[in-house]
Amino acid sequence: MTDFTAEVQGVTKRYGETEAVRGVDLTLAPGECVAMVGHNGAGKSSLIKLMLGLTTPSEGRIRVLGGDPASAACSPIRRRIGFLPENVAFHPNMTGRETLDFYARLKGAPRGGNDALFERVGLEPAAIRRRVGTYSKGMRQRLALAQALLGGPRLLFLDEPTTGLDPALRQSFYAIVAELRDQGTTVLLCSHALTELEGQADRVVVMNRGRKVADGSLATLRSLARLPVRIRLTMPAADIDDLVRRVGEGAAPTRLAGGVVELACANDDKVGLVRRIACDGPAVHDIEIVQPSLDEMYAHFLRREAAE
Repeated sequence: MTDFTAEVQGVTKRYGETEAVRGVDLTLAPGECVAMVGHNGAGKSSLIKLMLGLTTPSEGRIRVLGGDPASAACSPIRRRIGFLPENVAFHPNMTGRETLDFYARLKGAPRGGNDALFERVGLEPAAIRRRVGTYSKGMRQRLALAQALLGGPRLLFLDEPTTGLDPALRQSFYAIVAELRDQGTTVLLCSHALTELEGQADRVVVMNRGRKVADGSLATLRSLARLPVRIRLTMPAADIDDLVRRVGEGAAPTRLAGGVVELACANDDKVGLVRRIACDGPAVHDIEIVQPSLDEMYAHFLRREAAE
């Protein structure tokens, strides 16, 4: 009996001479939100299609909710999977309600909870009576999310789900993801908006040219990348020269606008450096510790992959 919602073991997918996925191992656990990041062509969508059973691996093995997703015997299992594709296309002449009813019938899900789904994703009652052809991009994206949530999925694939959503709706979307995760749903989230993923995902998987090049929590990825931490100090301009002399070039001091000086150091050295500044240095009005962002770590792993 597996403890994982999905397992990908040594999977390769070839299209002719092109390897879209190359030797990938990946596990997804119940109640886990995993972000998969990578540029176009990195293998993210190909991997999702394999886990959905839309394509079959050239090599390796996939188990989703205890079965082979490409097997005809897995039809009941597919009803427990939700999918929001990157490019959403609905019939423009159908209303929002007709559209969700149609997908509920396809999935074998009860239609009685559709009104609650509309409310959950923020589609107003007046909107669901309108034809989808009159919807804005954000409204179509919310309708697509409602479609993905039909039947209370145990496994949810979300490909670029916040495209077309304004900042307030993005917050609402991630609140829904957090609620689903807390209820035990496994969520695999693909996005190019790396900054908004920080604090939303339990793990981040970095893909490049079909290969998995990094996998772990943000703390784990920072430890693997070993990128410098930046310490920003707001202080009187007259004291900056003294600070620069005391910390030395090893901390790589840089003057920024507004009386701010930035020091760079290894993560293991940041506490000692802050202690020295606080105990021995001139008056500091403000201090900010800036950890490497997911954008920076992603770029680092791709550079390392290219070098190797």
